[in-house]
Amino acid sequence: MQVAEEKLNGTEKAAIFLMSVGEKAAAEVLKHMDPKEVQRVGAAMARLENVTRSKVDNVLRSFCQTVQDETGLGLGSDEYVRKVLVDALGQDKAEGLIDRIIQGGNTKGLETLKWMDPRAVAEIIRLEHPQIMAIVLSYLEPDQAAEVLALFPDRVRVDVVMRIASLEGIQPAALNELNDILEKQFSGNSSVKSSSVGGIKSAANILNFMDSSTESEIMDSIKEVDADLGQGIEDLMFVFDNLLEVDDRDIQTIMREISSESLVLALKGADDALKEKIFKNMSKRAAEMLRDDLEAKGPVKLSDVEGAQKEILAVARRLADAGEISLGGGGGEEYV
Repeated sequence: MQVAEEKLNGTEKAAIFLMSVGEKAAAEVLKHMDPKEVQRVGAAMARLENVTRSKVDNVLRSFCQTVQDETGLGLGSDEYVRKVLVDALGQDKAEGLIDRIIQGGNTKGLETLKWMDPRAVAEIIRLEHPQIMAIVLSYLEPDQAAEVLALFPDRVRVDVVMRIASLEGIQPAALNELNDILEKQFSGNSSVKSSSVGGIKSAANILNFMDSSTESEIMDSIKEVDADLGQGIEDLMFVFDNLLEVDDRDIQTIMREISSESLVLALKGADDALKEKIFKNMSKRAAEMLRDDLEAKGPVKLSDVEGAQKEILAVARRLADAGEISLGGGGGEEYV
């Protein structure tokens, strides 16, 4: 990875920083990161090559300056932690982590689940009350939660998603019950405080990672039971057509991360307005080549088109989570 200092993103800066502080210190830092963050930073570390001394110095100097500017000798450290986490993860993801770090909530067992295969997680919670399932899935990353949810029967999926959307917070009694379950699996044991997870946006995030047919079935069933709740979830879901709402610079950032083959497949199922938005964010020559590829592609399976669109959306969400782009959801809010 040979990149100018001004073009380093946060993940690349973190990679250089961790490579600079030594194995033991880096390992201690990585212990406090979630699986997705470890994977992202680890991949960036593996790609590093020919990093100049000046580049390392600039990253370390920037880190020291940030620490000096934001906090001193622990004064105001809670606010500093809040600001750093929100800047790094976005408001939604940071809130749960802030609860656990600053307010003393204990979710060691739940954090362990994040490192497990979706089938293993599903096996652990499949016989539990749907409310417990909803709490567990709310703590997982949306893509992992979607894979776990896909392993449940239709009736269970609908019930669990509705419970996730209706969560406004977790009462201590519910968390204690959840800890009892996890204690049997991981020999964990502790008292806990209430934590804010779940909600309509959490349900929408999880459904975004489901395959289109399953997603539609769940949404139809939810609307039959509670039309307002279903509409609320739908309003916050970010689908492929919503890329029309993303600004041009961010569209260009997304396109740098995806293959031309995936883009051709995805656009086979897109409307003309979205195609034109993509074309105008490419060079004239690249746009002409893409038009030619689309015309030459011929008929393709709908499942292949939807798969390519999901792949591009996953890239877009990853970039949004890293703070590199902003995605406008159906509800007009930033999607992180």
